[in-house]
Parts: sequence; structure tokens; C-alpha cells
Amino acid sequence: MSAPQATRTTALHAGAWWLWALGLATAASRTTNPLLLGLLVGVAGYVVAVRRTDAPWARSYGAFVKLGLVVIGIRLVFAFVLGSPIPGTHTLVTLPEVPLPDWAEGVRIGGRVTAEGMVFALYDGLKLATLLICVGAANALANPSRLLKSLPGALYEAGVAVVVAMTFAPNLVADVQRLRAARRLRGRPDRGFAALLQVGLPVLEGALERSVALAAAMDARGYGRSAQVPRAVRHTTSALTLGGLLGVCAGTYGLLGDTGAGYGLPLLLAGLAAALAGLWLGGRRSVRTRYRPERWGPRACLVAASGIAVAGLTIWAGGYAPVALHPPAYPLTAPVLPLWPAAALLVGLLPAVVAPAPAPATTVTTAATTRTATTARTAQKEPSQ
Repeated sequence: MSAPQATRTTALHAGAWWLWALGLATAASRTTNPLLLGLLVGVAGYVVAVRRTDAPWARSYGAFVKLGLVVIGIRLVFAFVLGSPIPGTHTLVTLPEVPLPDWAEGVRIGGRVTAEGMVFALYDGLKLATLLICVGAANALANPSRLLKSLPGALYEAGVAVVVAMTFAPNLVADVQRLRAARRLRGRPDRGFAALLQVGLPVLEGALERSVALAAAMDARGYGRSAQVPRAVRHTTSALTLGGLLGVCAGTYGLLGDTGAGYGLPLLLAGLAAALAGLWLGGRRSVRTRYRPERWGPRACLVAASGIAVAGLTIWAGGYAPVALHPPAYPLTAPVLPLWPAAALLVGLLPAVVAPAPAPATTVTTAATTRTATTARTAQKEPSQ
């Protein structure tokens, strides 16, 4: 199945990208093997590289990667200064230990730094960084406005707040890149602390202008307007939604935990059914209409299924190969790449084949170049005054 070019009608459903990314993040939460985590980062990065567009939110993926590297560095610094709960025999350095009072028992500052503790910190930081990168992949691939259109009516107000918060970081990154490019064109430095201070004020001004414009647009479109529903329906909606969400949380904990797998799946299904019923009843108070509602096509189903398959296969692999997914830091051993879990992670590459390809950026560039050349030729033909 060849992938068509992405247009307004063939673009992938935004929820499919988020389900795919959350599946990869679930797989990352089930392992500390650096080889598997690096493979997950490679899968997410390749799909983003071949399927993201030139939209402002698509430029935020690099920021999430840098944030992941910062998280790894902070985790290593904490392990170096505050120590690690993992015992070790390979001492790297011995720091001066700060004496602490009795009430701080179990906490130390300084002391012996072991290679086993640093390796454990590296595995832990890499796991958290992979989670952030998976979320960044969804943020770079999914259109926030189209995701908002797909939310149930009961979650419309909350969805607007979440989408606005999600688009803040991409717009901030785009503003910083635009201002740095403008400074370079003017021959001014765009790196360093002084340049950061001079860029910060225009970025803040742009964020405030967008906030005012967004508030005016929401007010003009009747944001917050709701219909009157009976009190009994409101109470039933609240009970179903709250009970369903509690059931989803308990069922998810049972599935992801080492114990509770027997009751996890039934409780998760019951919670989902109750939550969906509550959302359906809550949607009766929403009076908004949808223009061109988003639909799930076969490609969107394949993308979402690939992420769910990665999560399910990784959870299943943790039952028969726990050592391969969680290599021990003590004693020090080289991590081994398990064959079948690695093959399961490669299923996440399916969106790179079935998802619609982004429109080539050369079309806009060529048109702009043609207009510039035409203007230049016209100016040359005009007689000088």
C-alpha cells in the first residue's frame, strides 16, 4: 500500500499519532535496556523525519530531544553527588562526605561514587528521556487543532486548555528560531547569555499577543456556551465519568504491574465502558457543531495498531525475558539486545510506510524563487529615472 501525499482529506487522524506515540512510551516504561531504548528513539526519530510537515508544531521535536539529554545529565549529576541505592565494588572516585543530622538518615551528600551506581543512573535517565522523546514525536506529528475537533463534547473546554498548552512550546521554539535568524541577518550574535536576554523580551511579547488574539477568537465563537440538561443527567454523567476513570487507572495499574494482571483487563474494559457512557451523556450539554468531522481511515487504524502492538508485545516479553529487558547494574554486565523484543519495537516503523507523505517544501520555495526572479527581470527592463 503506497502512501499518498498528505492533503486536507488524506491527512492522518491526530489521535492515531498519539496512540502510536503512547504505545512507544509504554514500551519504554517497561524496559531499562539501553539498546532497546536507543532502538525506540531511533524508531520515533525516523518516523518523525519522514512524516512530519513544515508546520510550527513540527519543529519542537529537536527541543524534546535536547530536553531528554538534559534529563540524563541531571540524573547522572544527582547520582554522582547524592549517591545511588545500588551497591558497587568498582569505585570511580571518593568525594568528601557532608555530615547530616540523624533525621536525614538514608540521605548522603558525597562519599564513594561507584561505576554500578552511575550505570544504574544512566539506565534510569535514558528511560525517562525516551518517554519525553516519544511524547515529542506525537507533538511534532499530530495537528493540535484537528485533535481538538476529535474530542467528545463533554471534554471540549478541557481539550481547548490542553491543546493551547501543547501548542505553547512549538510556537515558542518557532519564535526563538525566527528571532535568532533575524539577528544573524543583521550581523548580531545569536548565541550566548546576552543574546538570550535580548531574544526573551520579543518572545514574551509574541506570546502575550497570541494569548489576547486567542481569547478574542474564543469569545467571538461563543466558547463556554452550554445547553440546559436535567440535574439527574448531570449527576449520572459525573458518576459514570469519575467511576470509569478510576476503573481505567486501576486496570492500567494492574496490567502494568507485576501483580494484578488477572483483574487488570476486566477492570480496564469496565472502566472504559463507564467513561465512554459518561462522556456520551456529557456531550448533550455541548451545543457546538463540527465542520468536516475527523474520520478514522484504514491508515489511521494501522498507525494506531502499530503503537498498541509495540506496547503489548513489550509487556508480553517482560514476562518471559525480564533479565533481557532489565539488565542488572550490579554486577556490571554488558547489555544484550534480545531478538524478539527488538523485532517487536520495529513494528513501530509502520507509520513511515502507511502514513501519508508530507507535501514537498520545494513547491513553495520554487514559487517564491520564480516570483523573485520575475520581479528582478521586470526591474531591469524599466528605464532608470
